[in-house]
Amino acid sequence: MADVLFTNVRIFDGGGEAPFTGDVLVQGNRIARVVKTGYGARSAPIAGAQVIDGAGAFLMPGMVEAHTHFSWNDQPSLDAIQRMPPEEHILWCAEVAKRYLDMGWTSCVGAAAAKPRLDVVIRNAIADGTIVGPRYLAASQEITVPGGLGDTTQPHLPQPEFAFGAVVSGVEEMRRCVRMFVKYGVDSLKINLSGESITGMPSEMSQFTEEEIAVCVQEAKAWGKRVAAHARSTWSIKQCVKQGIEVIYHASFTDEEALDMLEAKKLEHFIAPGLAWLINTCHNASEWGLTPEVTRKMGYHRELDAAVESMRAMRRRGIRILPGGDYGFAWTPHGTNAKDLEYFVKYVGMSTMEALLSATAWGGPMMRMGKVIGYIREGYLADILLIDGDPLADITVLQDKARIMAVMKDGEFHRAPPVRLAHTTRWAA
Repeated sequence: MADVLFTNVRIFDGGGEAPFTGDVLVQGNRIARVVKTGYGARSAPIAGAQVIDGAGAFLMPGMVEAHTHFSWNDQPSLDAIQRMPPEEHILWCAEVAKRYLDMGWTSCVGAAAAKPRLDVVIRNAIADGTIVGPRYLAASQEITVPGGLGDTTQPHLPQPEFAFGAVVSGVEEMRRCVRMFVKYGVDSLKINLSGESITGMPSEMSQFTEEEIAVCVQEAKAWGKRVAAHARSTWSIKQCVKQGIEVIYHASFTDEEALDMLEAKKLEHFIAPGLAWLINTCHNASEWGLTPEVTRKMGYHRELDAAVESMRAMRRRGIRILPGGDYGFAWTPHGTNAKDLEYFVKYVGMSTMEALLSATAWGGPMMRMGKVIGYIREGYLADILLIDGDPLADITVLQDKARIMAVMKDGEFHRAPPVRLAHTTRWAA
């Protein structure tokens, strides 16, 4: 693996300060040196290193996606996702993983798989180099109750293998389910604590008992696994805090008590609201029968308003909000994930700096890699993006693949910079 020296770049290092002009040296899979220089200046050359003269381009850490469903197949329903045969489904996941890395997402947190081992297989294939993709934390299927979100079985097809989620009832079934997914090799357990209006169960409805939730968390922690929850309702959010569920997806409906609970333990939880799902379901899904009139009757417009207010309140309280918008439906296709950062600015009131931090510095702890990813710092893994443009001036540039000039993961280029920017040094060190 050749050394790489990025010179003449504007460095956003993930620390929250304004970018500075400088150089970044990569040796192996680590950032070896970060140097501030004047524009047009260069560090001393490194013998044999590939030099990338960024000509003022924006250099930033690779991004972290906190709510990832590689196995959602850009279709308009859970049924259409679940019906994809496993052979085609694994190929689909591999293609989507590459799509994420193409767009600068160098790490992703799985938020549920459509089949028991899809996430595990993809994670392992990425890790051993069989396929290309972001480093990945693999999730279980969604754990749900009979009739809950994810239970797609029918009276004439009651077999669990026909269900989108893993259906349990009672503490012992929950215990067995968690242990089964641990056996399969997942990094996290996904539990659906609230409803989802598109399935006929109101988002404000909560379906598990406290005892069932407690067993899920106890078993997961006993095996060193994380729990993540689909939690739109106020009660479900409070249960996440009470039971120690680290990752909270959606968190749309809050009250003062829920916000106070989250704020008191804000370093123990991550919120990934999935605003892209709500915004696009309300306004951009008419082609699939979800007109604004239909989605208003379903309650999604009211939920969107509630979610925006909840996220604004969380931002004011310093609660970590991360990108991950439930991408993978027909109206939220994979690869458009950077829209989340635009939505954070437009709807939540974040500055562009905050939006970038949510996708970089805050993503390190979300990946349980807080000391090695999320920053451009010496000793950190070399996950680096080179951008044609300034996301701090226009956050939408990260939605344009053509503006992402280079993607480096673990010290290796997934997408190499244009030839005009690169050459190899021939000077002595």
